[in-house]
Amino acid sequence: SQQKVVERNWNGPVRVLGGAGTGKTVAAIHRAKWLVQNVFINGKDRILFTTFTRNLSADIQENLSKICSREMMRRIEVVNLDRWVAGFLKKNGYDYKIDYGYRTEPLWNKALDLVPSELDFDLSFYREEWERVIQPQAITSAEDYMKASRVGRGVRLNRKTRKAVWTVFEEYRALLNEHGLREGNDAMRDARLLLERKKEILPYKAIIVDEAQDMGIQAFKLIRQMIPEEKKNDLFIVGDAHQRIYRHKVVLGQCGINIRGRGRKLRINYRTTDETRKWAVGLLKGIKVDDLDGGTDDQKGYKALLHGTMPDVRYFNNFQEEVSFIAEYIEKIKNETGSIKEVCLVARTNNLLKQYESAISAKGFEIYLVRRSEAEDRSSPGLRLATMHRVKGLEFDRVIIAGVNEGVVPFEGTGTNSSDPIIKRESEVHERALLYVSATRAKKEVVVTSFGKASRFLNQWNYQLKAV
Repeated sequence: SQQKVVERNWNGPVRVLGGAGTGKTVAAIHRAKWLVQNVFINGKDRILFTTFTRNLSADIQENLSKICSREMMRRIEVVNLDRWVAGFLKKNGYDYKIDYGYRTEPLWNKALDLVPSELDFDLSFYREEWERVIQPQAITSAEDYMKASRVGRGVRLNRKTRKAVWTVFEEYRALLNEHGLREGNDAMRDARLLLERKKEILPYKAIIVDEAQDMGIQAFKLIRQMIPEEKKNDLFIVGDAHQRIYRHKVVLGQCGINIRGRGRKLRINYRTTDETRKWAVGLLKGIKVDDLDGGTDDQKGYKALLHGTMPDVRYFNNFQEEVSFIAEYIEKIKNETGSIKEVCLVARTNNLLKQYESAISAKGFEIYLVRRSEAEDRSSPGLRLATMHRVKGLEFDRVIIAGVNEGVVPFEGTGTNSSDPIIKRESEVHERALLYVSATRAKKEVVVTSFGKASRFLNQWNYQLKAV
């Protein structure tokens, strides 16, 4: 099924769905090679391969270089979309600095000084409203906000309340301008409008999008504008909303991308054991997932060919006990295989990962930290350590998911304690998706550990209490 999707002259945009391990990224990589080899063979033809994060683009560049000649690689540009946008705008004399949330917190706090006393919404409400309503719909005036769709928001606002709320957004936008800042969504919109206005023809004959579930409306509107007219083999989009770990939801048709009759699905998991697949799928049981185009997706027919043991879920009284068990497990694998570089320890946050790095290296094990924005060097020795976000797109023989404690998974402050029921539910789904993604990186075994109070996500599974 991968080959049928890859080696075909499609009449327009294609969307390929598939659960973890079904080879979506592999298909996308081979699609890029097939296109430069068989379709766009002129030396001036270019293929853009884009992703949401820099991590994935680094990994994809590495994997593409293994199957493509130097000449092919010269014609395939691999870059995450934010970086492409920054480069394009800089080339065109863009005056703003693009910010991804690092410098906007004080601006939000200042804008909140204008909140009318009768409103009791907290900062999270305004930020969510901004990210889910204002930015996707490119709303720039109070009048537009009065008419805007707020489908999917848990708090209803009448006209009077909208007018009051708008004063905060108006002030925040003014503060962004005052500081010479633009958010990522603004930059994507500005890049698209610049392309429209200049009628600039980019060199790309095709664009391949990996991890499409993490891209938003402005991203796909820009991608459509990069190749403004629908053509044969123009867009190849792969994704899986079960693995959505960033809060972006999109309907491709509303972005000018028509995939009707060109939606395909991969169902065979070639990476994990079926036992791991079942455990991971169980984390998302009963959760409705979209198909990136306004419909729903499911995992019917999704199966793995390999078999092994069920994930080993363990609970410990404290961090020291947990680390002792992890060290014993790593030592066991080292004795059995002679190496631990095919074992990856995954944690929810960078701070937690640093604690494991310190504790495990103190036990005498060599550590290899899989860093943000850098491709993993597969030849380097050492136990791999990565955050749940960074491990996306990678695979290892064995994965240890450590510190799956209540308050960590789901992580406090991500919206799981929001008073808005929709935000609360969606935040919990994203946290479950992170655990799903982490488990499905393993080809052979998964070990899940927690200490103190175990995450409520683990309540559905029987876990063992290790004696002190």
